[in-house]
Amino acid sequence: MSRTVVVLGGGISGLAASYHLSRAPYPPKVVLVEGSERLGGWIRSVRGRDGAIFELGPRGIRPAGALGARTLLMVSELGLDSEVLPVRGDHPAAQNRFLYVGGVLHALPTGLRGLLRPSPPFSKPLFWAGLRDLTKPRGKEPDETVHSFAQRRLGPEVASLAMDSLCRGVFAGNSRELSIRSCFPSLFQAEQTHRSILLGLLLGAGQSPQLDSALIRQARAERWSQWSLRGGLEMLPQALETHLTSRGVSVLKGHPVSGLSLQAEGRWKVSLGDSSLEADHIISAIPASVLSKLLPTEAAPLACALRTITAVSVAVVNLQYRGARLPVQGFGHLVPSSEDPGILGIVYDSVAFPEQDGSSPDLRVTVMMGGSWLQTLEASGCVLSQELFQQQAQEAAATQLGLKEPPSYCLVHLHKNCIPQYTLGHWQTLESARQFLTAQRLPLTLAGASYEGVAVNDCIESGRQAAVSVLGTEHHS
Repeated sequence: MSRTVVVLGGGISGLAASYHLSRAPYPPKVVLVEGSERLGGWIRSVRGRDGAIFELGPRGIRPAGALGARTLLMVSELGLDSEVLPVRGDHPAAQNRFLYVGGVLHALPTGLRGLLRPSPPFSKPLFWAGLRDLTKPRGKEPDETVHSFAQRRLGPEVASLAMDSLCRGVFAGNSRELSIRSCFPSLFQAEQTHRSILLGLLLGAGQSPQLDSALIRQARAERWSQWSLRGGLEMLPQALETHLTSRGVSVLKGHPVSGLSLQAEGRWKVSLGDSSLEADHIISAIPASVLSKLLPTEAAPLACALRTITAVSVAVVNLQYRGARLPVQGFGHLVPSSEDPGILGIVYDSVAFPEQDGSSPDLRVTVMMGGSWLQTLEASGCVLSQELFQQQAQEAAATQLGLKEPPSYCLVHLHKNCIPQYTLGHWQTLESARQFLTAQRLPLTLAGASYEGVAVNDCIESGRQAAVSVLGTEHHS
């Protein structure tokens, strides 16, 4: 009899794990369990009245590196090549990113020339930050906050403007709390291995064997900075669901898990309210805090560790403006916390993906809100109304981009606890969780954004690695 693997969570991590399990030469019986009525997790695309696409979650995937190539390979295997919308290297959305500081949009410097000349909001050319990095000794601590690391290696301005904004843009988090080792492992490793961020990034981490496909070759040749899909990124989870069903994977939607218990023979019992499943192995791709509440008493130390991995909420406001023009062309801009505690940044969706504008050439932008402003609001217990978020977003678009007219269309979504926060010492939490699983020989594998990367590529890779560890072999797909 073949083993049964139950995958908890139908977000992109759980879908990727199920995908790789189902493609093994001798696949186990796979059951994917999702609490809500839809798959895809935070990846969600909505079509407006005129056919315009509005992304409520991630809106582009980076093709760079081994992880980016793996995702493109999956896209090809799912038959989605013709749906891919690339942002090529020579496109304004690939070349131009901005910081909103002192009430002004500043283009971030690019290329060597950009590093050598003064570039506001920085008071000196960034060349000096690079020089500082090359001359600073290696840090001695096993971990450090992003702010402390950036200030030590690159100076206070880069720390408080650039890295502060980057942490807000990627994690909706605070650079003075987030861990450099867990949030930006390539920067941490660069310093550890080469004593310098710049040297580390220039010399790279050694060549890993390169994956190959027509799509991967095209992305490299055209230097794509990111890509989406014609009908929105939700086409990816939808294609995965179709593929899984065709491969005999049981997909259970609308079945929240109410508890996990270990049977005498070491198998799991997965309770689903009024029914239950038996599993030889579980891959958990649900948030760490949710899993912590489901674990049996035998796994109390693991539950304790997982509870420390918290997450923050983000409000996403999609705005559409009739006949409006942006003051600049680029991917979007980020806002440091010193400038505005609530607005994380604005993405210029129509610049990167004009193909998703629909039948009328209206301008689409997305305002991201969160940070300390939203945390204070949530903690105060006051009503978080759609009107409040819409008003704040419209004010930001008017002030920061000059979009003074009221929008012709607006969508407001508050994603509660959507981005895990890898705070200082997160690596130790992961270490203790792994040690417990190994010592107890629990047939449980952790996957998803709670652990090692919040980007779509990271989540897909974490699902793949979970499948590989369950199958016990690298050569499975």
